[in-house]
Amino acid sequence: MSLFGEGLDAAVQKAFTRPAPKSAPAQMRYLVRQLKGTKAVARTLRISQRTVERYVKDQIKKPRPDLAARLEREVRKRWQPQIRARARQKAATTGGIVLDTRARLGYTAPIGSTDQDRVRHLTVALPPQYAARLFDAQQAGAGDQRLKEIAAEALKEVYFQDGGRRAGQLEEVRFTDIEHLEFDL
Repeated sequence: MSLFGEGLDAAVQKAFTRPAPKSAPAQMRYLVRQLKGTKAVARTLRISQRTVERYVKDQIKKPRPDLAARLEREVRKRWQPQIRARARQKAATTGGIVLDTRARLGYTAPIGSTDQDRVRHLTVALPPQYAARLFDAQQAGAGDQRLKEIAAEALKEVYFQDGGRRAGQLEEVRFTDIEHLEFDL
């Protein structure tokens, strides 16, 4: 998954009301309930059906590191879908989303202005329409590049142009060399 996609997922996961199952057998039982059978879980995790059954019965308790990562990712993807949807809806309609980043930012502007890229650490509250665009693009399967373009456009309007109060001729914002990226609802 992408840096932006993982960041958006992490922001939504902060809204969870209960912790996801931690142990491998509990995670496996949760997936069996969600996918309605051991065969579907085995296909999803790329392991045998018998292995899934052994996890469900607590005969195996500690998975290999690669299986543990796949198992946790699948559980996290399916955990509390209604709360996840509610958090996205709130961010997209009323709350907005906070972007905290340390990256190289620059812009394209008319001749005579200083448009050199430089590393900046920004914490910017993005309005709800940009949160909606980010979540919609993520749901549609957009890649990291598209999510980065939406975030750069949001930074252009909110940070550089301050909602139209300054830098009116600013054409494009470059958002590169990302060292840190975190979203919060």
